[in-house]
Amino acid sequence: MNSNLLFDFSVDRAKNQIHIKREFAAELPLVWDAWTKPEILDLWWAPKPYHNKTKHMDFRNGGHWLYAMYSPENEAHWCRADYTEVIHQKHFSAYDAFCDEEGNINTGLARSNWSNNFSTNGQHSEVNIIIQYDSFEDLEKIIQMGFKEGFTMGLSNLDQYIEAQQKLRARLKTDKKARVCHYLNFPGNTEDAFLFYRQVFQSDFIGGMQRFSELPADPNRPPLAESIKRMILHVELPILGNHILMATDAPKEMGFELVQGNNMHISLEPETKDEATRLFNELSEGGNITMPLQDMPWGAYFGEFSDKYGINWMINYQTST
Repeated sequence: MNSNLLFDFSVDRAKNQIHIKREFAAELPLVWDAWTKPEILDLWWAPKPYHNKTKHMDFRNGGHWLYAMYSPENEAHWCRADYTEVIHQKHFSAYDAFCDEEGNINTGLARSNWSNNFSTNGQHSEVNIIIQYDSFEDLEKIIQMGFKEGFTMGLSNLDQYIEAQQKLRARLKTDKKARVCHYLNFPGNTEDAFLFYRQVFQSDFIGGMQRFSELPADPNRPPLAESIKRMILHVELPILGNHILMATDAPKEMGFELVQGNNMHISLEPETKDEATRLFNELSEGGNITMPLQDMPWGAYFGEFSDKYGINWMINYQTST
């Protein structure tokens, strides 16, 4: 753990509470993702030599996270967190309990209420946690089980993840320099594919995995089905030679029909909007434009097409960083 970062751990036995203040050397969006996205939580939540694995996570008011910490002997210790309030990049609270693999809570073991508050000064972010236990006995038992030591180790794992992400971001995309990527479409198994690619290339996702559940509600469209909400909206993975693989799920439930040949695009990120327009117009001449070049809600000037030779292209000029 970086000794220059704030870490305050105290126990209020009169109120059956644990108070934790922890600073991280990263901007708030990265820290928030690390606490709320399962693929990142699995990298740091369990103290070594244990490792964490999520079975299910629906991060929203009324949703829950079902996960297990596995010992070196592969013995699973199942837990469940039920989310009671979520305010994006500011706060979330949840009841945490031991359970079985199906999420049935073990009422014979301590249950706690976590209240997590996030703040930032720009370069650093802070998480302020209050953990409330039902009784003094429950609090004492958790302390005796080594909660402080285990959680401190987990936070150190998170420091390592953040440091790696900061180095990746600094190396890969510090400005609007031109970049070429490959964008892949999957029928609903992007997450499985990119977990496999991450293992092969021994790399890590830039900014985690964004899911369809993160899209803002649109009154002009029907609500997303639960099966769609868990799918991947966008993911980026460095592979070789500073090249980036990107991907999204394009399931048939949303009107997509993927076949080999239309599930991969060459994605160009030019330095200027004028260059984006030129590339789009010249490359698409005689081809088939599937999305005209236009300003998009995610802060990009974007379009896609197949050229006259049947090759799929995306033009993506990021108007905001």
